[in-house]
Amino acid sequence: MNSPRRERRKTDPALSDPERLYVITGDPDGSERAALDLVTMIVSKSEPSPTVQPEQAVILRLCQAPLSVAELSAYLSLPFSVVTSLLTELLATGLIESRAPIVRATLPDRSLLEAVMHGLQKL
Repeated sequence: MNSPRRERRKTDPALSDPERLYVITGDPDGSERAALDLVTMIVSKSEPSPTVQPEQAVILRLCQAPLSVAELSAYLSLPFSVVTSLLTELLATGLIESRAPIVRATLPDRSLLEAVMHGLQKL
């Protein structure tokens, strides 16, 4: 019995077209990009308006719940650099908010929480 063969997804030629990526990101005007990394969480603050680019409208719809920049890049099938350019524009207009992820070291130690729980149970 032969196992079913996985078919490789064919990439859309428009997604790998450098001209399309240039059109999405716009003409570089010398402004700095926002300090975003792969794990920065993005949350939209409003619904997309008719004047935003289609890719930005998708970002605003996807980010009703927090998503990382890496997830957005994967969902949009766009390179990280293009996504950060789009997010920088959205941050400048105030349509999204970026949040640093919660660092595990800042969370309380599990043993401390267990000690508090056992202390409360003894009361």
